[in-house]
Amino acid sequence: MKVFLKISFFLFSISVFSQSGLNSFLKPSDSLNISKRNGVIIAQSTLMGGTLLALSEAWYKDHKKSDFHLYNDNIEWLQMDKAGHAFSAYQLSRASSELLQWSGVTKKQSVLYGSASAIAFLSFVEVLDGFSSEWGFSYGDMIANFSGSIFYATQEFLWDEQRIFIKYSFRTTPYASRRPNVLGNTLQEQILKDYNGQTYWLSFNIHSFFKESKIPKWVNIALGYGAEGMITGQEELVNMIFLPEKERYRQYYISLDIDLTKIKTQSHFLSTLFSVINTIKIPAPTFEFTSNGKSKFHLIYF
Repeated sequence: MKVFLKISFFLFSISVFSQSGLNSFLKPSDSLNISKRNGVIIAQSTLMGGTLLALSEAWYKDHKKSDFHLYNDNIEWLQMDKAGHAFSAYQLSRASSELLQWSGVTKKQSVLYGSASAIAFLSFVEVLDGFSSEWGFSYGDMIANFSGSIFYATQEFLWDEQRIFIKYSFRTTPYASRRPNVLGNTLQEQILKDYNGQTYWLSFNIHSFFKESKIPKWVNIALGYGAEGMITGQEELVNMIFLPEKERYRQYYISLDIDLTKIKTQSHFLSTLFSVINTIKIPAPTFEFTSNGKSKFHLIYF
């Protein structure tokens, strides 16, 4: 979050001191701009390739390699990891498609390429898992990857817009301190690893479904999913480690949200910034219901 805020402040500063030039650069091309398109493809390929190389060196090198094998982890982490895969695929598809549209590529081509490139990248990650003795190639993860990308593409082809966003939010929990090597030592690691603190949302834009209504175009209703009580992926191992709570349970949320992409602005910088921030669920009053029969109201939940 700190890194994100610093980047946002840096971009805001550029906007203040050189808004006309930045707006001109960020303005989507009316027709295909070959140099922009090639730049997007080269940058994307370089970033994805570098990420795969970094994962191979920094993540997998500490674990023994094995022959390629499958691994069924569908019952682990109360499926929070699968929600994370769907979110990642959806957002990668959206980002890639919007970048190509910025360069003047047609909507159909950009959506198809953006979705395909997201699936390809995440498939390579799964292949790396398949050669690791500690994990394996998870068909459940692949189904989630395909689901996230298809969810994005289907909305574009069906409605020519995103009426339902897959979003993310995070809060710190006491579970990470019980097993930091798995759930994360630092805040940055916990954001990625601590499933107890993650919430994944389907954020519905009301006006998109009810065009004649007087509801502001940026108002959303969000349905969230989370889980707690998880120190390990497998429930039978819980009693081996001291936990703040022993019971693993699912969490369901109903909340308000904002679709920042529906806020009208003449600034291409702001519209770009809004699109980036729109991956995150806005803190808002929230009702929570759990699988163990409890419920509560949060004045502000993130």
